[in-house]
Amino acid sequence: MAQRAYAPTSAPTRSERSIEYDVIARITSRLKIAIEKGDRVKLIHALHENRELWRIFAIDSASSENLLPRDLRARIFYLAEFTNHHSSKVIREKVSAAPLLEVNTAILRGLK
Repeated sequence: MAQRAYAPTSAPTRSERSIEYDVIARITSRLKIAIEKGDRVKLIHALHENRELWRIFAIDSASSENLLPRDLRARIFYLAEFTNHHSSKVIREKVSAAPLLEVNTAILRGLK
């Protein structure tokens, strides 16, 4: 009982950066698994999740309240546009989804 009385009562506070990392990692993992298994249905679901994520990044980077440097915000916005456009091509079976994995992996390295 004494151990429980002095145990932490809540989970440690996580940074926004670690939360972003976890979300991107989770979506990237789903995308990678769908590609590896050749599961078209799961791939389309993962592409949708990835597009939604990048749409949120684009909206946030376009906000005047965003404190990131203007150049970095522009790059994030460009990557969101690329992700949306490339995802459409993947869905139409015109190109590979591998570049989307590369983009997300590069972002994960940057966040780490």
